Amino acid sequence: MEQSKDNKIIPITSVSSGTGQEVTQDVYYYTNQIVNIVMIGDPNAGNWVLVDAGMPKSGNEIEKAAYKRFGENSRPSAIILTHGHFDHVGSLVHLIEKWNVPVYAHTLEFPYLSGTLKYPEPDTTVEGGMLAKISSIYPNEPFNIREVLQPLPADMSVPGLPGWKWIHVPGHSPGQVALFRETDRILISADSVITVQQDSFYKVLVQKTEVCGPPVYLTTDWLSAKASAEKLAVLNPEVMISGHGTAMQGEALRDGLQKLITKFDEVAVPSHGKFVVDKD
Repeated sequence: MEQSKDNKIIPITSVSSGTGQEVTQDVYYYTNQIVNIVMIGDPNAGNWVLVDAGMPKSGNEIEKAAYKRFGENSRPSAIILTHGHFDHVGSLVHLIEKWNVPVYAHTLEFPYLSGTLKYPEPDTTVEGGMLAKISSIYPNEPFNIREVLQPLPADMSVPGLPGWKWIHVPGHSPGQVALFRETDRILISADSVITVQQDSFYKVLVQKTEVCGPPVYLTTDWLSAKASAEKLAVLNPEVMISGHGTAMQGEALRDGLQKLITKFDEVAVPSHGKFVVDKD
């Protein structure tokens, strides 16, 4: 296995960093700097799955959060990746070496996770706030975890998580997936729809909650991003845990999703940027 060559500490954080929230008895999310990782499993039952692997150099922190939730020296049965951007895989190699578990992802993310291809450079020219302007510091080189990397099942099931299904939601990255459980309508939306304006330093810092489109500086296909947001809104989720921001639920969530998809081109798609098709 090989860590990406540009894996490094990124000096950005939020007021939620280092805290966790239990959504249901078996669904818990933890905020690592500015990104959420999700731990799914009943702490009393032993078996659990980790969704995403946080920021670079955060392996020890994520381990401690997991042990606090599930007990010392516990380990997940698998790691599910929503996609392979730096803030979702930053501590992946550390956790694989510690836990020796399989990693599942959509096959369209495999080139970025097997040392073959790097993501496009973040767009510092895009319309947006400070975090967009400094996005050139964000890592985009590939990892190589091919020895433990496995494809998500074609039947849309999620390994280790009965009752959950994965949903392909490209746009922010080619193989991004969301996770959904029909029984209680919990949605893990990854970065297809998030609950904080991710390019704004102030809003990220204070975690101002609002339904937003994907982070502008790393979204390369806005037509697909719009279609993915529409696909998730149709699910009519009761609770949504996004890759960034605090969890939302109920009418506030559904109203926010409806407003987002109704005015997606105006409120989510930036006015300019190297990945933006002319809006006029």
